[in-house]
Amino acid sequence: MKLSKYIVIVVMGLFFQVQAQNVFDHSTWDQALLLNVSDEGKVDYNGFMRDSSQLYRYFKQLSDNPPTESWTRDEKLAYWINAYNAYTIKLIIDSYPLKSIKELKDPWGTKFFKIDGEWYSLGELEHKILRKFNDPRIHFAINCASFSCPVVWNRAYTGDNVHEALNDQTKKFINDPTRNTITNTEVNVSKIFSWYKKDFKVNGGDVKDFINRYADVKIGKQAKKGYKEYDWSLNE
Repeated sequence: MKLSKYIVIVVMGLFFQVQAQNVFDHSTWDQALLLNVSDEGKVDYNGFMRDSSQLYRYFKQLSDNPPTESWTRDEKLAYWINAYNAYTIKLIIDSYPLKSIKELKDPWGTKFFKIDGEWYSLGELEHKILRKFNDPRIHFAINCASFSCPVVWNRAYTGDNVHEALNDQTKKFINDPTRNTITNTEVNVSKIFSWYKKDFKVNGGDVKDFINRYADVKIGKQAKKGYKEYDWSLNE
């Protein structure tokens, strides 16, 4: 009986060890971000090019280890956010120097990277995968390499930190006066809230309700509303 219990304990230990090994390790991307992205989200594309071996090692990890059914929802979400941001960096450095991502031909529609043998574009990651999570906070985590985009977080998203990080990124973006101006009488917000308006209609609310959930200054009923011009200058 004691031997049987011992065998069960050993087998269970091996099982949980294998499960732990199956969780994707984003440490390579985390290190690359710490080295090449400032706390304010400014990207050193020359730095990424100097450390390209590290970056391409992460691309291979992404390509060879796509999410499986055994992954938690948070692990999948973190994987796809990191993939989007990493491949955006790749898109820029492959054609660097640039003044804007808009200089590239169809940057979001071009299939230029493989995951598990299948070609993808950034647009497919965003619209066919990330938006399907039905979490509007993802719009403040993925970055389009432009000044008016939400800043690049200089850490990797993981299954453990993704929810707290999404909350922080959302609050930081909404309360950033360079991207949104919110006063009691006038409101000029990012065009992200126009382009993805339906994504922010959650729990019976609308865009204003979503913004007010995170804004330090709440949007009043009488405030004049508008959208800021989007600055597509490279976020370097």
